Amino acid sequence: MSNIYGQNIKISIFGQSHSPAIGVTIDGLPAGFAIDTNELGTFLQRRMPGQGKHTTERREADEPEFLSGLVDGVTCGAPLTAVIRNTDTRPSDYDRLWDIPRPSHADYTAYIKYGETRDVRGGGPFSGRLTAPLCVAGGIFLQLLKREGINIAAHIVQIGGIADSEQMPAAIEEARQAGDSLGGIIECAAVGVPAGIGEPMFDGIENRLASVIFGIPAVKGIEFGNGFAAAGLRGSENNDAFFMSGGSVKTRTNNHGGILGGITSGMPITFRVAFKPTPSISMEQDSVSLSKKENVKLTITGRHDPCIVPRAVPCVEAAAAVAIYDVLLA
Repeated sequence: MSNIYGQNIKISIFGQSHSPAIGVTIDGLPAGFAIDTNELGTFLQRRMPGQGKHTTERREADEPEFLSGLVDGVTCGAPLTAVIRNTDTRPSDYDRLWDIPRPSHADYTAYIKYGETRDVRGGGPFSGRLTAPLCVAGGIFLQLLKREGINIAAHIVQIGGIADSEQMPAAIEEARQAGDSLGGIIECAAVGVPAGIGEPMFDGIENRLASVIFGIPAVKGIEFGNGFAAAGLRGSENNDAFFMSGGSVKTRTNNHGGILGGITSGMPITFRVAFKPTPSISMEQDSVSLSKKENVKLTITGRHDPCIVPRAVPCVEAAAAVAIYDVLLA
């Protein structure tokens, strides 16, 4: 059930990195909505692999094939299922990983939970490859949200501690040349979300957003509004003063990130997401042989991103759209 999300609309993501196909089923889409497939395709291209030396060399077209739920490009009320064929797999790159887990990857925990039946090829179900069907769902929800006057966009705040966007490519290249990798931070905003959406305690907007965001591999943290910085401020510094504007209540600042008590305030929802460095690096690392129960050295081969942050930007937008659209339906 861990691959299913939603209360008012259900999305189910399926497949593995090297399975014949990956995909998503969306149950609960309103009938009569025309999906702009060109806009969706442009959105998917932003996370597509094989677009330069700073991304994995794996080349996939990432063109969704809709099996159900559409009639002449318009939703018909039936569950929508879309698949993306995997066409450029190299399972031999992962032969050693059946016995030697990659440090900071899910190889070891998958072995503990699933044993010899696990799929280590490309990370199996733990791979960032599964963000492609997430982006199919999110890309559709982004179009639905636009119809409601809600827009979502994300951008890179820093990579490897570097905030200057002009210096980021060089930093990624330096890490790649060294056989290493970098992480980073992405900031996202949802503008136009009406006030009063969400619930207190365990079903707040932060809870719902965090649940989907952490479905993106390599995410290690999320903060809303001022986030952890608020811990170093006084209440007089962090509080957002209310004022009337055009008959609506606004705040002069948005340190709360558009959410108070788990409920939207009408101000933009803002949050930042921390991504760890890609664990698959070509530098020699310490690991263990699971079969021999001894320490070994591991050098990872294959095709991997030296930094997944640039390709993760649309994934964050997609995840946010999934959560916000589901809550909006309530």
